Amino acid sequence: MISEPKAPSAAPPLPQIGPFAQLIFGSRWLQVPLYVGLIIAQGVYVLLFLKELWHLVVHSFDASEQQIMLVVLGLIDVVMISNLLVMVIVGGYETFVSRLNLSGHPDEPEWLSHVNASVLKIKLAMAIIGISSISLLRTFIEAGNLGTTRSNFTETGVMWQVLIHLTFIISAIGIAWVDRLSESGHRKQAGHG
Repeated sequence: MISEPKAPSAAPPLPQIGPFAQLIFGSRWLQVPLYVGLIIAQGVYVLLFLKELWHLVVHSFDASEQQIMLVVLGLIDVVMISNLLVMVIVGGYETFVSRLNLSGHPDEPEWLSHVNASVLKIKLAMAIIGISSISLLRTFIEAGNLGTTRSNFTETGVMWQVLIHLTFIISAIGIAWVDRLSESGHRKQAGHG
């Protein structure tokens, strides 16, 4: 006896929600122009990167190693900010607006499969620390010129940069710690802990 293939089961009906709940839930689409604005900002960063790269190439024979290193660190900074923008645009849209349905797509970012508000906060905090680190490294490279007219920084300015960077690190540790406490609390409530 040959069994006939089963027809795919129909999707369960969507729950009915009231008009006020629909309005509140639909308000998430108001974020779309914000993400489009961030995409435009990323385009501006691409132009900035290309401009700085052009200056590096054109002036590479006239510049000192330190000047080249500072420009390269600036390029890395632009790339890291661009990565931060991608995380906010893709992760934020996926978390707060609508699913992108990229499962199985060869270019799906690895981190997107397990993104949520907590993961996004930690990734953003780590990206901000990375950006701050590059900025601080640029400052340290130029620190040899402190007290001269060639310096873009004062000793007080360097101190404040270090303190702000440490604040970013402490904040990221705090975010990760609160997230871990929250996660372990959820596990205990679910009977897994």
